[in-house]
Amino acid sequence: MTLLTVLWLMGCGEGQPDREDDTLAVSQALGGDDMEGYARAVEPREFRFPQDHVAHPEYRNEWWYVTGNLDDAEGRRFGFQITFFRFALSPTPPESESTWATNQGWMAHLAVTDVNGDRHRALERFSRGAAGLAGAELDPFRVWLDDWELGAEAGNDFPWRLVAAEGDLALDLRLEPLKDKVFQGDRGLSQKSPEPGNASYYFSMTRLDTEGTLSLGGREYSVSGLSWMDREWSTSVLGESQVGWDWFSLQLDDGHDVMVYELRLEDGGVDPLSKGLWVEPDSQHQVIPHDAFELQVLRTWTSPAGSTYPVAWRLRLLEQERDLEIRAVREDQEMDLTVRYWEGAVDVFEAGEPAGRGFVEMTAY
Repeated sequence: MTLLTVLWLMGCGEGQPDREDDTLAVSQALGGDDMEGYARAVEPREFRFPQDHVAHPEYRNEWWYVTGNLDDAEGRRFGFQITFFRFALSPTPPESESTWATNQGWMAHLAVTDVNGDRHRALERFSRGAAGLAGAELDPFRVWLDDWELGAEAGNDFPWRLVAAEGDLALDLRLEPLKDKVFQGDRGLSQKSPEPGNASYYFSMTRLDTEGTLSLGGREYSVSGLSWMDREWSTSVLGESQVGWDWFSLQLDDGHDVMVYELRLEDGGVDPLSKGLWVEPDSQHQVIPHDAFELQVLRTWTSPAGSTYPVAWRLRLLEQERDLEIRAVREDQEMDLTVRYWEGAVDVFEAGEPAGRGFVEMTAY
């Protein structure tokens, strides 16, 4: 899909939008400096549920992000990712009665790694948040883009059901939390750079019991395992000197969960606002400041597109006295989509023994 097609699909006007206007609108929404009129994440807030499961259109960016590791009864291993992204293209909706008119653009990414089959599939879709094409709503809760959907089976409570299909790839999964929600940063305010407002509201469900079916290549598998869900919304996040991030979500076999991320700087350094979260089996959790963990790259891989990514790491959690090795289940898990990044399933080892599983996301390589 060309960039012009993406811009047209995310157009904020009615009918057939003007492509030059849409190009400017998307540029401002995703990377511009004009934030006037949008809400900003500047201080901790009281989270409200189920309301905070749906959209916050007064902010520019938002996502619902689910990753997981699944197995079938014979031990065939799969990793999966689905993310629904919402982008506000202007602070207020257009003044139009057209059912096509909206200031909201939507994008969704879907990927499956078939570990035993040695393949990785990545797909994307785009739509405008109008005419029922994409959106988020309550009673019952659901977020959707076309027929890709995450939502409650009844009302707004769990279990949630995740369904997505395209071609010979399909997911139909049931998600049930095994732990309470945890709030990242300062009570859910996750500061990403020193400038006021360069922060997000961010909570996670770090351990979701997951079961259902996964179809790939004309074959259906009954699968089960664990998933992780992140919810985040903001208007501005990265500072001028920040170029990307490396993000890790790990579910350890002893019941602990850990998330860490490093914000990479233009000069090759790491921003001190990088941090993480340690989650106990009973859902108690604490922030891991940047000086309380050490992340060392052990091995890299260069993609056909020319980007070189880390694919094995050593992670030392100093306060928890844990020394973990993280390895990609396969090196080629690059999301070669409109926005190229690496997102994939990993294994965790401790003292040379298997200790858990997780997912890693790396941008701007």
